[in-house]
Amino acid sequence: MHRIEESMKFQDIIGQEEVICQLVQQVNQGRLPHALMLCGPAGSGKLAIALALARYMLCEHPVEGEPCGQCHACLMTEGWAHPDLHFSFPLVKTKSTDQPVSDDRLTEWREQLSRTPYFTANDWLADLKGENQQLQFYVSESDALQHKLSIKSSQGGYRVVIVWLPEKMPPATANKLLKLIEEPPSKTHFLMVCQEPDQVLGTILSRTQRILVPALSEETIAKALSERHDLPQEKAQNLAHIAQGSYTQALQLVQEDNDRKEYFDLFVELMRLCYMRKAKDMRQWADRVAALGRERQKNMLEYCQRLVRENFIYNFRHKELNYMTEEENQFAEKFARFINERNVIPLMEELTACQTDIEQNVNAKMVFFDLTLKITLLLK
Repeated sequence: MHRIEESMKFQDIIGQEEVICQLVQQVNQGRLPHALMLCGPAGSGKLAIALALARYMLCEHPVEGEPCGQCHACLMTEGWAHPDLHFSFPLVKTKSTDQPVSDDRLTEWREQLSRTPYFTANDWLADLKGENQQLQFYVSESDALQHKLSIKSSQGGYRVVIVWLPEKMPPATANKLLKLIEEPPSKTHFLMVCQEPDQVLGTILSRTQRILVPALSEETIAKALSERHDLPQEKAQNLAHIAQGSYTQALQLVQEDNDRKEYFDLFVELMRLCYMRKAKDMRQWADRVAALGRERQKNMLEYCQRLVRENFIYNFRHKELNYMTEEENQFAEKFARFINERNVIPLMEELTACQTDIEQNVNAKMVFFDLTLKITLLLK
């Protein structure tokens, strides 16, 4: 399997050739803004671009628009440890401190980057073991950045600060950074990676140049899945369609293929048992699901919500509106008629309520058996 992080050159990024070309030209011509915000949907490759751009800027002898891969700077950035490369990312509070800073969790951050730069906020929360908390930047992060940048550049060239998800920055933190972002030290550049620019403090937005990183095409994702994960072309195209422009989602679909098959089987069994009103079997189904563990239970419920939606849309007979695997599609041919205007919203509400109960550690056996009874009423 190809690992994009091993080289992290522009040519290794999934698509986004126009964005990359624009950024390389700005660096080569000395016109790169001191504060750049890469904005785009999840899975479009914003962080991958920021990492590759940082490596290119820190390279001592770039060759034809790519880092040389041989200089001191390139070798150090392969592990994402370089004295002139700084990371700033949202965190959760821990028992040891109520004002955490990014440097406290650099080990986990670099480990995540070594796996893939295509990951979500939920993935990062899982790394931090803070699934029930909210990610945010604390005021202490502003102080830490100001201290780092007050020290002279180690190599005498660029200094790069990659800020991941600045929309998680509350006003108190953002306001302390305004002066630094507006007038950074010489050759210091902020590369902000943003998914929801409307939630970024307006005064921060006004001090950055925004670059749109669009969603990836199905063709681009399918090609990457086929070449980098050895998937058959048909399966790669199917997963690319379901991913809806997100390579992160496509990777998750590949990694969760076995789980998804299990979730599909559980969904099919659930609907059949509820339709046939087999109460004893329904109870056994609930007991089996209760043994999966909370995270897999939540993932299964999210999967069930997606299939309810897809089966409802299937009734409109517009294939381009559906995002299902071949197996899911075959099941929908017979089952979709049972999901209609009368029950689609109540079904989604029950699945969502069940997910909330699981997140709050309510007894799983009771929750899932109760769900089967409610679905029985809604299907009839």
